[in-house]
Amino acid sequence: MRTPAPPRGRPGPSAQPSEQGERLSKRLSELKLASRREADEWIEAGWVKVDGKMAVLGQRVGPDACIEIDPAARQQQAERVTILLNKPIGYVSGQAEDGYEPAVVLVTPENHWTGDPSKLQPHPGQRRGLAPAGRLDIDSTGLLVLTQDGRIAKALIGDDSDVEKEYLVRVEYIGRPGQPPAPEGLLPSQLLAPEDLALLNHGLWLDDQPLRPARVSWQNEQQLRVVLREGRKRQIRRMCEQVGLKVVGLKRVRIGRIPLGQLPLGQWRYLSPWESF
Repeated sequence: MRTPAPPRGRPGPSAQPSEQGERLSKRLSELKLASRREADEWIEAGWVKVDGKMAVLGQRVGPDACIEIDPAARQQQAERVTILLNKPIGYVSGQAEDGYEPAVVLVTPENHWTGDPSKLQPHPGQRRGLAPAGRLDIDSTGLLVLTQDGRIAKALIGDDSDVEKEYLVRVEYIGRPGQPPAPEGLLPSQLLAPEDLALLNHGLWLDDQPLRPARVSWQNEQQLRVVLREGRKRQIRRMCEQVGLKVVGLKRVRIGRIPLGQLPLGQWRYLSPWESF
């Protein structure tokens, strides 16, 4: 069903947004065609039509609206890149802070991994608008995603994101406050009670909110394997503190279907066209 023509003398949807229905940018995001910001850019560029008429910013659409996307929008989207970086300690994920550089400064031709399977070649425009899709603490290492593609950012850090993130976490057992000192010579896996390991999997709270179920198991006697589907600030460190563990090393080794693999520390590669999270 198409939107009826407005009465004579009143502007149509190409001149003034409707007050009814859902925002067009939200509809495009829900259809996984673009992020909301990207959708607004398309609308501003004149690449979106609704029921045959040029869309405008802020326009709302009904459930049966016919939405057309100019091929130029798809071409622009296809040219946007996503970078996979093995972040070293000492770099922040986003904006520079407290004298520490952002991880994006490592995305240089010199740091491009020679084993990159994508065969894409760096050029200066690929740094423009490159933003982290998720955080990785300054004192953590491993896989960090930087992207120009709003769809990927939404999939990884959107409110409804369900993408797994896997970490290897080296720990020391320090015990909970008020507990007697741990016996000497025992390893963390021997000291952590089974009920505390169960709590790491499900039952902990942070910032007055319950955490989603996680998958936590011993990788070896001093290292945990942790799989999360959320990303609260310093989540793993704070989870461990609640059960008497201190994190002494944290490395992210997988996001969704994308492993860190053989990517060297401090180097980066492209997300290949055939890969997806």
